[in-house]
Parts: sequence; C-alpha cells; structure tokens
Amino acid sequence: MASSTMAGFGSGSGKVCKVCGDEIGHKEDGELFVACHVCTFPVCRPCYEYERSDGTQCCPHCNTRYKRHKGSPRVAGDEEDSDHDDFDDELQTKNHKDVSDRQPENGDYNNQQWHPNGQVFSIAGSTAGKDFEGDKEIYGSAEWKERVEKWKVRQEKRGLVSNDDGGNDQAEEDDYLMAEARQPLWRKIPISSSLISPYRIVIVLRFIILVFFLRFRILTPAYDAFPLWLISVICEVWFAFSWILDQFPKWFPIRRETYLDRLSLRFEREEEPNQLLPVDVFVSTVDPLKEPPIITANTVLSILSVDYPVEKVSCYVSDDGASMLLFDTLSETAEFARRWVPFCKKHNVEPRAPEFYFNEKIDYLKDKVHPSFVKERRAMKREYEEFKVRINALVAKAQKKPEEGWVMQDGTPWPGNNTRDHPGMIQVYLGSAGALDVDGKELPRLVYVSREKRPGYQHHKKAGAMNCLVRVSAVLTNAPFMLNLDCDHYINNSKALREAMCFLMDPQFGKKLCYVQFPQRFDGIDRHDRYANRNVVFFDINMLGLDGIQGPVYVGTGCVFNRQALYGYDPPVSEKRPKMTCDCWPSWCCCCCGGSRKKSKKKGEKKRGLLGGLLYNKKKKMMGKNYMRKGSAPVFDLEEIEEGLEGYEELEKSSLMSQKNFEKRFGQSPVFIASTLMENGGLPQGTNTTSLIKEAIHVISIGYEEKTEWGKEIGWIYGSVTEDILTGFKMHCRGWKSVYCVPRRPAFKGSAPINLSDRLHQVLRWALGSVEIFLSRHCPLWYGYGGKLKWLERLAYTNTIVYPFTSIPLLAYCTIPAVCLLTGKFIIPTLSNLTSVWFLALFLSIIATSVLELRWSGVSIQDWWRNEQFWVIGGVSAHLFAVFQGLLKVLAGIDTNFTVTAKAAEDAEFGELYMFKWTTLLIPPTTLIILNMVGVVAGISDAINNGYGSWGPLFGKLFFAFWVIVHLYPFLKGLMGRQNRTPTIVVLWSILLASIFSLVWVRIDPFLPKQTGPVLKQCGVEC
Repeated sequence: MASSTMAGFGSGSGKVCKVCGDEIGHKEDGELFVACHVCTFPVCRPCYEYERSDGTQCCPHCNTRYKRHKGSPRVAGDEEDSDHDDFDDELQTKNHKDVSDRQPENGDYNNQQWHPNGQVFSIAGSTAGKDFEGDKEIYGSAEWKERVEKWKVRQEKRGLVSNDDGGNDQAEEDDYLMAEARQPLWRKIPISSSLISPYRIVIVLRFIILVFFLRFRILTPAYDAFPLWLISVICEVWFAFSWILDQFPKWFPIRRETYLDRLSLRFEREEEPNQLLPVDVFVSTVDPLKEPPIITANTVLSILSVDYPVEKVSCYVSDDGASMLLFDTLSETAEFARRWVPFCKKHNVEPRAPEFYFNEKIDYLKDKVHPSFVKERRAMKREYEEFKVRINALVAKAQKKPEEGWVMQDGTPWPGNNTRDHPGMIQVYLGSAGALDVDGKELPRLVYVSREKRPGYQHHKKAGAMNCLVRVSAVLTNAPFMLNLDCDHYINNSKALREAMCFLMDPQFGKKLCYVQFPQRFDGIDRHDRYANRNVVFFDINMLGLDGIQGPVYVGTGCVFNRQALYGYDPPVSEKRPKMTCDCWPSWCCCCCGGSRKKSKKKGEKKRGLLGGLLYNKKKKMMGKNYMRKGSAPVFDLEEIEEGLEGYEELEKSSLMSQKNFEKRFGQSPVFIASTLMENGGLPQGTNTTSLIKEAIHVISIGYEEKTEWGKEIGWIYGSVTEDILTGFKMHCRGWKSVYCVPRRPAFKGSAPINLSDRLHQVLRWALGSVEIFLSRHCPLWYGYGGKLKWLERLAYTNTIVYPFTSIPLLAYCTIPAVCLLTGKFIIPTLSNLTSVWFLALFLSIIATSVLELRWSGVSIQDWWRNEQFWVIGGVSAHLFAVFQGLLKVLAGIDTNFTVTAKAAEDAEFGELYMFKWTTLLIPPTTLIILNMVGVVAGISDAINNGYGSWGPLFGKLFFAFWVIVHLYPFLKGLMGRQNRTPTIVVLWSILLASIFSLVWVRIDPFLPKQTGPVLKQCGVEC
C-alpha cells in the first residue's frame, strides 16, 4: 500500500486517494479521475467535492484552486473559470454538503487546515473513509433507527434536511452511513483557554520572579554564615534549572478522544474480510517464584479474550528464567482459556482477567440480560477456583527442585534445568489446528518462548528478551503492531487494542506513529496512596503535556508499537510543496526564481523513472546511511533483490541495501529479513509451519545478535536498566511521533509495591537507569541534534535523566535548617520590605502554578501532595544512592546491590504496607528527621533562654525545619509501622511537645526558692 501511495507522488498515476485512502475511481468516460490538472495530486471525487464545498477549494499539494468538473455543483468563484454548464447532477452531490457540515456528537469539531508542508492536518485527525453501502446490518434494527433519527434531528436543526417524511428513508440512511464512514477515528481536544491561559501566564510570572529572587540571593550574601549561604544558593539555582526542565514541556497539554464505532464501520464490514491489522502481544517474565504464576496466567487470559478478531491476535510469553513451572502454568492456562474466552465474549464481561473479575465488589448483574448468565457465572467461578488449585499445586511442587533436575511428562529432562546454560525453547499452545474453544471456535495463538543462554555471553536482561520476541513474532506471525505488557499488567479494557488502532490505522497520521502509550493504573494500593504508587501527577499531567509536543515517553509497559519504527526505519517524509510563482511576472523572471512548477515536476519524473516512482520518499536513514524500504511482496531469497535491478541505473541500484548490509543489520535469517520488507505485516504464502519454528529457534540463539545492530539502532536499545526511556528516545530522534491514549475505562492495570522499602528499591532502579543514560553516548544533552527531536521534547528527556542528581542539592538543603537551628545562624541576612515581597511573590507563584495545574488536569490535591512528599523521600534516599551506584558502575566498573531484610507482617488487608524491611536506603531520611527534630528542640530552647528578641529570627528557621519534617512524614510513618494502632502523628507531636515543655519547665525552675531581697555574697576582701 505504501508503495502505491508513493507512486501517486512520483508520477501522478496512483489509484489511491492521498487524503482518505480510498480508490480514486474513474470518470464517466472511463478515464482516471484527476482532481488537479496542475500537479495531478491523487485525490478521489468525494474528497474533491468536500474540499470545494467546505474547504479551501485548493489542491492540498500545489495550492492551486480546483476547477469545476462535469457533474460537480457550483460553488462561489466558479463563474470566471467554469468550462461546463452542466446542471443535471447538481442535486446528486448535495449530500457532500451534509457530510462536511456534520460534526461529532460533542460539537467540538474543527475544520481542516492546509499547512505549508502539503499535508492535510486536522485537529480531529484524518478524515479517511470508504464506501459502506449495506453496512447498516452491523447494528440491530432498533439501534440503527435510533442512530438515524438522532442524525436527522441534528441535520434538521441546521436546516439541511426537511421534515418531509416521503419515500427518502433509504436515501437518508445511506447519507447517514456515508457521513459516519467519512468521520475521523479520533480527535484532538485542546485544554480550554480559560484553564490553560492563566496557567501559562503564571508560569511566565513565576519565571520572572525566580530570576529576581536568585539575583537577590546572589547579591546579598550572609557573611556570618557564608558557607551555609553559598551551599543554599547553589541548591536554589539547581532547583530553578530542574523546575524549568519539568515545567516547560507541559506548555501544550492536550487530550484525545477515539471513536470505536467508526473504526468498526470502516474496517469490519458485513460479508467482507475483516480489515483490522493483526497485533502481537508480548508478555515478559523472569522468575515465577517472585512473579506469581497465577498473576501471569490472568494476564494471558485477558489477552486471549480481548475484543479483537481471534485470527489477528497472538500472545508471546517470554520466560527468561527457563522455568518449567511457567511452562506447565501456560499449559493449564491454555486449557482453561477454552472455557473462559467464550464466556467473556458471550456475556461481555469486564475485566477479562478472572482473578480480578470475580473479586470485583460490584453488581455483576448490571446490564446482563442473558437468562443463563448467573448459572454460567457460578459454574465458571467454580472452574476458576479449580484452576487456581492446580496452579498452586504446581507452585508448591516447584519449591523444591529434585537433585536430578526437572523431568517433563514424556520422561525427557527439562532443557532449562540450568537457567544460565540452556538451548532456546518455543512451544505453541493455541492457534494451531484443533485448538478450539468449547464452542468450536478458533482461539488466539499462545506461544511460549525461552531464549538460549550460555555462560560468558551478555544477555541484556529485559531488553534482550524483548528483542528475541520481536524476531520470533516476525517469523511466526509478523503482525505490523506489537503490544508490550509486564506479566502483572492485565488488560482491564477489552477494547484497548481497538483504542490504539484508531490512531495507528489512521491513513495519514498513523504512518508517522512509532507507538501509542497508555497510562499505568494499579490495583491493591491503599486509599491514601502513602508513597505515591499511582504516580498520578506524571501520568495525568506530564504525559498530557508531552502529547502536545512530539508524544509521550515510553514507560515500559502498556504500549502498542509500530513494528517498522522498532526496525530503525525513519517515518515517511512528506514531499514539500513547490514554491509558488506568480503569473503576472515575465517568464524570464520565473526562470530566475527556479522555474515553473510543471517543469520541475517533469524534471523530477525523468530523474526518478519507474523504480524511483515506486520507492520515492521511502528512504530510511539508519546510522547516517540512506536505506530504502520496499513495500511490495516479499521474497525469501535475498539474491533476487540484486537480480531484479539488472535493468536499472547504477544510482537506483545503490539506493537498495544489498544482502550483506541486510544481514549486518538484522542478522543472518532470510525469513526474518524478508519480514522486515513487509510494511503491513503477514507471512508469505506457502510457508511451512515446521520450517518457521526452526527459523524461530535460530533467531533466539545466543550468537544471533553478534555484529548486528540489535540493541544499538534496532529494537529495544541496550545500555541501561531503563531500556524503555532509551528506546522511545531513539525513535523520537528519528522523527517519529507517539500518542497518549487515555480511554474512559483504564486500558491496563497492574500491581505496585506498597511497602516502603520495596517502593524505594523500585525508584532506585529507575533512577539508576537514568544515571546510566546520562553517562552514555545517548544522553539527550548531546545526542541526536542532527535529527528531528523537538526542543521541548528534548527538555523532557533531559529531565528524565537529570532528576536523580537533584538528590545532592536536596539532601544539602534539607540539612541546612537543622544546622541553622543548632548554630543560631541563618542563610538569609536581615530581611527588608522589598526582600519580603520577593519571597512572598515566589511562594504565591508556586502555589498558583500548582493550583492551576490541578485545575486543568483534574488531579486531586491529595495526589499532588503525596507526589511532593515522595519527591523529597525518594530524592534523599533512592535517587542519592542511584547517583553514587551509577558513577561506581559506569566509571569504576563496581556493581553494588542493596539488600532488603523483611520482618514479620500482619495478615490484614494492606498488611504489606506496615511490613518493616531494613535497607540501607532508609539511613539518609532517618538521619534528616532526627537532625531536624533535634534542631527544632534546640532552637526553641535557645529562644526561651535568650528572651523575646530571639523569637523573630527563629520563625524562619522553624519554617524550613517543619517543611522538611512534613515532607518526610510518610517515611516516618512507614518507619514506625502501626505502633499498636497509635497514629504516627500523635507519636511525633508527643515527642516534640514533651521536649519543648521540658525545656520551658527547666527555664522556669519552679522548685528552687526565689530570693526577694538583695543577693548577699562574700566579697572576698577581709573586712
């Protein structure tokens, strides 16, 4: 499809409309319809009529005004250039006016605009559509009549349809169907100007105030506490820099809305093959004893029962621990899926992970009208409990490994008995002949994959496992899109894949998308979210801001990829529109200015020739070299690629990669290399399943990636434990865009560590990965400046790798209040009225920015405050250790690990929340709390002893000390546990108040007798 589309660019003889993707069609005389006779840009008749009636009336490619064709209705401006006087078909095209005037249900539709790059851009997305005659059977009769009536009411309000109830019902239904078909699959919803404009104004004001505040701090040193002043100023300058990196990428936040009914209308027609593109789903796991098999099984079951054509879904499970436990678990899961999948699709249940479906505390009879639902649900729940018993028996059996190793059911030893030295293993459970559900219907394919491992080789952890899944899936199914999930992230919304397809299958916008990222949502978190596990501020504020620039960052799970983007290809580049020339100037002037458009067009056609027309604009840049991706039918013998070029010029030969270059980049697998040439995926006809399995084993062998570009330019990028940031960054540098999709029902849900120590170790791993990227060649501060990464996007990526270094100034800044209280000195000299104004303005601007941010994003103040608290907790603990661990690992080659020691936990709900696990990460925050509490007591003691004059300077010191204590309060709460159900705040205030009252008591000294007369002392002189 891509090749034929590009052919339209090159020669003007393409048969596909460049605007909507439909066939262009022919005129009455049998000739191909040509909308613009100047540049012959391929546009179909409906798009031509739409543009003339409600658009700019100009060609989107050369910006020349469209002339009226025979049979087209007249529009304003046709009088002077009309060549026909044909009025017979005026009424036949009246419906195009209706189609163009129809707006989405919420009424927030924006018309298309032509941009200088020659592309059709709409804030509502591409207006692609097809001819859908007879598609009304998709809906039931009652639903169809209701939809048509609603449409007629809207048209009557606009005065476009009369109330005459004549014999035009069928025509009106066809008009409505056509209108629905040509509507966009998604639309962009900008944040209201009443919400975003004040927010931007306050950001600018805060920046100005910050500049003046820093100027004051630098020019007014505190000479009596110069070291403390210098440290505080350095910290404040760094905080200002960090705030800029975090704040300005949120300048253009947007939201997006999808239309699943239009997706179904467009690609799922009655009595026609389903046109939705296939999706391969990847699930990664390492150790089934740490990642419970029942959770992985639920994730797999939710994938197998997803609301998508079964023949277009394949699930690949990567077992990086070569565990027979997971192998047997998937075997049991495949058997249980034969009953679970038809149950879900029959009754349309949500979610489709049985563990979470049966545990939901809702009315499961709501919207369920099938009479047998209650009986079948009870039976299914009983079968699921039996399934859990079998899985738990497998787990219990796996706790003690036999001395001779594990043995499979056929008596052969398990190949993965040595987890560090074993061959590659692939097992297909479902998707082959005979693997049907209880109703006799086909099930999605389920494949177990365990890559080969040998001692002495670098395996690259999760990134290496994901690249193996990419190659295996390319050989076995080769779906053009891939969904990546962690083993504990199940599909919570069965229509999640359709949500992603609304963007990826958009005929214009979808070709430039590298991935669609969904937000992460979590189960099992306590109501107060003490340690900000939900990460709401990041997913509901920062990611929305990035979506308005070049797209969100890849966060490691819940992401649907475009396979071609992972192969290191560049996105398709739009041909720039030629410069406009004026006909009023002499011809010699036009020649000086570059010549006419027609001449340049002919010259380009002559240069490109036939092959250039097919492959024009499909150059792919990889590592500074220009490569071409072929979109035609694939071949397995790569030598035929060379043989097919014998009749062409040397310049055209050099534009294609040779077989050697293919193997150097993708590895020595002709089957896999052939799959990379298929832009829309799929397998060649006549392929042998047995030979494909052998080839799949080959592509996961230990030495396959040697001397290739895997992990460097292709697939998941190696070099950091946070491979997700690197992978998304490389794609954005090539010019790809990404999309943030937030459906009303969360697409995926997972589990998060709610225990303090586990949460800190999770944050430590993320921060360590950021430090590794900062010290690598892929650092956003200096990488990819010759690419197409936007500046605000670069700021966001810089923030993702710089934030761990904020821990050093943060630790120093949190220590300064305690030092000031203990020494009696302060970092700020005596405040004047003007200085007080700058301090007050800074605090007010910080508060105003936060309030307005919460206002446009919808985030609650509790979530925002928890995020602020954990920013301090993680900054002075996990981030600090990550910086030193990363420096030791990268610069000195020393890999350090921090162990976690668990103590007893309670069996109540959220018992893990109160479990105390000692780890080295707890030392810095604990020290800070003790220092500041001692400082508060010492400061108040000093003020009591010195009288009223010392209370004024004390308030500033106490304010900063309490700021530290309040931010570290959740940490203190986790450190103390339940304490026999006594609230931690009571314990904290009891200690503080007891200390203060003790000091006051000592100062008053009530038990010593008071002398009222003069003090009589011996003078020391003999009188």
